[in-house]
Amino acid sequence: LHGGDYNPDQWQDHPDILEEDMRLMKLANCNSMTVGIFAWSALEPEDGVYDFAFLDKAINDVYANGGRIVLATPSGARPAWLAQKYPEILRTNADRTKRIFGYRHNHCFSSPIYRRKVSEINKKLAERYKDHPAVVMWHLSNEYGGECHCELCRENFREWLKKKYGTLKELNYQWWNAFWSHTYTDWSQIEPPSPIGERFGAQYIDWMRFVSYQTTDFMKCEIDAIRSIDKKTPITTNLMGFYQGLDYRVIAKELDVISWDSYPFWKGNDRDDIATANLTALTHDLMRGLKNDTPFMMMESTPGSADWQEYCKQKRPGQNTLGALQAIAHGSDTVQYFQWRKGRGNREKFHGAVVDHDGSENTRIFKEVSELGARLKKLDSVVGTLVKSRVALIYDWSNQWAFDDTKGFHKKDKKFISTLEKHYLPLWKRGINTDVIGFEDDFSKYDLIIAPLLYSVPKALEDKLEAFVRNGGTLLSTYASGYVNENDLCHLGGFPAGRLKDVFGIWNEEIDTLYPNEYNTVNADGNEVKAIDYCEVIHLRGARALANYTSDFYADGAAVTVNEYGKGKAYYIACRDEGEYTDTLTERILNELEITSDFDGELGEGLTVRSRSDGENLFVFLENFSTSERVTKTAHEWINLETGETVTGEIKLKRYQTLILSGKI
Repeated sequence: LHGGDYNPDQWQDHPDILEEDMRLMKLANCNSMTVGIFAWSALEPEDGVYDFAFLDKAINDVYANGGRIVLATPSGARPAWLAQKYPEILRTNADRTKRIFGYRHNHCFSSPIYRRKVSEINKKLAERYKDHPAVVMWHLSNEYGGECHCELCRENFREWLKKKYGTLKELNYQWWNAFWSHTYTDWSQIEPPSPIGERFGAQYIDWMRFVSYQTTDFMKCEIDAIRSIDKKTPITTNLMGFYQGLDYRVIAKELDVISWDSYPFWKGNDRDDIATANLTALTHDLMRGLKNDTPFMMMESTPGSADWQEYCKQKRPGQNTLGALQAIAHGSDTVQYFQWRKGRGNREKFHGAVVDHDGSENTRIFKEVSELGARLKKLDSVVGTLVKSRVALIYDWSNQWAFDDTKGFHKKDKKFISTLEKHYLPLWKRGINTDVIGFEDDFSKYDLIIAPLLYSVPKALEDKLEAFVRNGGTLLSTYASGYVNENDLCHLGGFPAGRLKDVFGIWNEEIDTLYPNEYNTVNADGNEVKAIDYCEVIHLRGARALANYTSDFYADGAAVTVNEYGKGKAYYIACRDEGEYTDTLTERILNELEITSDFDGELGEGLTVRSRSDGENLFVFLENFSTSERVTKTAHEWINLETGETVTGEIKLKRYQTLILSGKI
């Protein structure tokens, strides 16, 4: 699918523009349109009165033009009449003030009235379009997010806690409420985090888990309404990468397909854009991993500039194509944009689009989208293929919530995501396929698992990691790992948690937080490495030191260790470096495990590789994210998937160029 968000409801008084859209869609080589996302006020102009005429025409026109439809439910933004007639549907802020009508997700997910109204219109849509040959996917709402603190949501939170803990005694223990005399004697005393109350670890983490549960429960109401009519059309909703408002692994369980909205901050220089490409690749892998590493959809991107970024810089020529093909390389089967045509007014009138306000095919962006669409037509053999990985990186939303919210360490910025990026970069720049997995996923299919900042370690995870290494796996973890359980209670007996002390062969006595302008140094095989931010004081309990501190009261103590445990190995980095040593150590481990890229050529700065396969054929995406030409060599004979030409020997890639190669496995 190649297309974008299409909003014919905004152009009902311009039939000439709607007609012109069909001509332009063909010229842009776009074959799909997402319709209805924010169209509730047009679909139901007053309570119980429905008008589908404009949507009928749009769907029929797109289909007659050779396109397909991703049909959205409109719950992401309610009409003004709905908020006026049923003010109880509007959200309550954390300070207990009631919101007025406006913005998008300004509705209570617990509200019975809102759930009823959403179910009604979803059923109407499903009844009308379930058998339409154009409709290939349901798109639920838009970017679910936010929270409500009304009395109904607060009471639902208390009920959720009752199911989790059973008794107040158990909740008081798990939340450690004897501290500050916070012991609850009645469930009604419990409140979610609030600026007029308090916010602390276990309470905050459980509240975020509840918000994820309640949002998912609302989403299931949307799904149930559709499934009561349409049993077969796949269902998705657009996620937002590392968005911290929801645990996407909870949501993902209810979806048929994962989709997400990708808006990288490209800046047009090598240093920043290579870092951006690395983070975007990591996020694609996170999204792909939410559904057992099956293909996902890039539901939104922008062919130009996004209007909400701090600096709304235009993508340089070639960057939209490069970003689109990067998504496909990491497992996407679609390239979709927000938006097809720029709106004439209101909030997003300057957000990037395929069709600009001039309304023609004569813009640079339109031409690039059209050229990309022509290329995508040649990639049908890639659709449905899988990304195969021997390496996985662990990421868990609750773990980040716990670490970022805990008192201690760095107060303002604990650099959680940037630490993940630092550990992902050595894999990305070497062209190593990588999965991003959660605590509940299968560890056994990987040779190497990297688990940075594994602060929160439940007993089940401790057991899985122990078994993984004992059975022959290699584990790499870092400082601040194994400190607390799933309810933010510190593990007793020292860190890291329980049997992980045996797995890593160390005991972590304490952690030193460094000021931004200070550092320690580490001696690693005669090379001096700068240690910043955090330095743990660890003791060897069977592990071997690979590097040692050179200054401060823990001078000569181990800074990096390796331990042989069972049939496997466990590496532990007790300090944060600037990235060089992490890269060196990762390369050493990859070499030991003989984990290599599916492409045999050397990759210079900004040049990377990702691959997909169908079990017999390999599809290799060679991508140049730098602003200048890059050269590599291959000893294999590949086929250029787009031209059919044989590729071997020296390969030159221009700035922002992607070369797609195929070969037998």
